[in-house]
Amino acid sequence: MFKAVQRLIDPPAIEQRSIKLSGTFVSYTLKRSGKRRRSIGLSIDDRGLTVSMPLRASEKWLHSVLQQKARWIVEKLADWQAHKPPEVPLWIDGQFIKFIGEPLTLRVVPSLFDAPPLLRGRQLFVHVTDGANQQVVEQVVAQWYQREAEVLFRQRVAHYAPLMGVSPSVVALSSARTQWGSCTARGTVRLNWHLIKMPLRLIDYVVVHELAHLVEMNHSPAFWQVVATVCPDYGRRRGELKHREVLIG
Repeated sequence: MFKAVQRLIDPPAIEQRSIKLSGTFVSYTLKRSGKRRRSIGLSIDDRGLTVSMPLRASEKWLHSVLQQKARWIVEKLADWQAHKPPEVPLWIDGQFIKFIGEPLTLRVVPSLFDAPPLLRGRQLFVHVTDGANQQVVEQVVAQWYQREAEVLFRQRVAHYAPLMGVSPSVVALSSARTQWGSCTARGTVRLNWHLIKMPLRLIDYVVVHELAHLVEMNHSPAFWQVVATVCPDYGRRRGELKHREVLIG
């Protein structure tokens, strides 16, 4: 009888929980173990945060430990995320893709003829003859991304260049693996077309960054002063880009 009652009182051995730490909501796995454990342990790996605690440890103690280690937890989780291999997207109907920082639903439509993708609301319709061939769908979407990127990037350059008192000679797309953008001494500005997937505030930061090189061809304090004239919060935007797949040059 006592053992049956005890099983009802004991909390579950494993739970999925979430908590706000240093302004960030963190999901974690809570594991309760037997009498031998005397402390609360934290571990972080590719599966996220795992918290191990004694079977009947108090919620107050658990909360206190998590808040004491809040900064460490958030930093370690961010570090794991930054070094996590990028997931390979599936180019299939119903898949989500990014466009200017927002999710689009990919609609793959079998068709007798290939046609340019059509954006309707938050859905991108791709008409292809071989909808089962993900490589074909990916190529069509990539071409659409590049067309949209060319239009948007030219608009953003046209907006910021007069504000900064510069005039690039050429604005072109780049597909570099290690740079978001580049600028030459002759005034050629290249912007990575993959930026079209990013929020507009990050696209603008890269545009401003490269245009600033038309004034200062370096990363000196004078260069960052130029950036700050039109992008005073560049430090925050720059930090966001550090967790992306390519680096700004």
